[in-house]
Amino acid sequence: MSHAARVISTGDPHALEAEIAAVGAPDTDATRAAMLRPVRLEEITGPAAALLRQEMLVLGGDCMIHRAVADFDPSPRPVLLLGTAATYERLVERAALLPHGVAEAAAEAVAAVGHFEQLDNRLLKCRDRTLELGAQTLVMGIINLTPDSFSGDGLGGDADAALAQALSFIEAGCDIVDVGGQSTRPGSAAVSVDEELERVLPVVELLADESDAVISIDTNKPEVARLATAAGAGLVNDVNGLRDPEMIDAIGASGAAACVMHMKGTPETMEQEAVYDDLIGEIYGFLSAQVEAAEEAGLPRDRLLVDPGFGFGKTPRHNLELLRRLRELRSLGCGVLIGTSRKSTMGQVLDLPADQRVMGTAATCAIAIANGADVIRVHDVPEMVQVARMSDAIVRGWGAAS
Repeated sequence: MSHAARVISTGDPHALEAEIAAVGAPDTDATRAAMLRPVRLEEITGPAAALLRQEMLVLGGDCMIHRAVADFDPSPRPVLLLGTAATYERLVERAALLPHGVAEAAAEAVAAVGHFEQLDNRLLKCRDRTLELGAQTLVMGIINLTPDSFSGDGLGGDADAALAQALSFIEAGCDIVDVGGQSTRPGSAAVSVDEELERVLPVVELLADESDAVISIDTNKPEVARLATAAGAGLVNDVNGLRDPEMIDAIGASGAAACVMHMKGTPETMEQEAVYDDLIGEIYGFLSAQVEAAEEAGLPRDRLLVDPGFGFGKTPRHNLELLRRLRELRSLGCGVLIGTSRKSTMGQVLDLPADQRVMGTAATCAIAIANGADVIRVHDVPEMVQVARMSDAIVRGWGAAS
């Protein structure tokens, strides 16, 4: 069983306090805890929690456990480990022969810290193309082949207009072109496989002939994914997060990469379902389970991106917290994608319509890059390429990508 090991962000002053409360531990000094590398582990039994606490204390760290563990309650609950990278490495050595799954939990903690801290030398394999993650932020440009896009940029079925827009994006510095024929705005209804294919396939085929850019197909339908990847798409962007086993099979057989997104409910229902007991924990737990399922089906992590689903079944407050704590998703060992472009959270914060949210988008993209995003999905490609390059110069160092 995976324990969904997750490194907790200490950049948000409230995050660690919230996590201490979430595991049910007694009050403690959050300032001291923030000096270490906090790792949350899920589904740790009472005996395992007691052993982890004992070992971490011996090593000079700590393990925050639920109060009920002291009363010998065996129920599985989350725990919060507090240590340095070296502490976790030593924990693995000491835990090798311990019972109750402690060795597996310690190994997951080490892996999460390693993923969290790794910046460079990460790859995304998209069929015959490989993209480097970490050298600089990748920009994904949105091509909407729908008549009802929330952002007002839908092109319907105009393949020539879509090709022209995509080529202009690539000239402006776009790395991935995301082609979609199904609206996922709140309240939108699904379209048939045939209608979606009629919209997207001609554009994918044209783009494959006219450019070397990585083509992404934005779909939740396995049949669309199969035909689009056969036509040249190298990435499948699935808002359903690979919930459909047929989708995993379709992507795995194609050699394409996949983006696994979190969404609570469906586009038709997600605004009513935006209720969470533990926002980051629930999103991370879902993504962790889906990444594990993909790996078991033959899709390794170097063919996966994860996306927390900004705006998909989340309130504006949820979306803003996601941005503050985005770096925690790096614990999964996959590239992190974020799509904030022109979304309604900006409309509510700034009181502006979708076509006037370019500056709000710029702010969210810059913050996302500072907080660990590898890919930003945007409508306003020329402007956001500049935002990405400036943010990269600050975060990664000027000239680091050259």
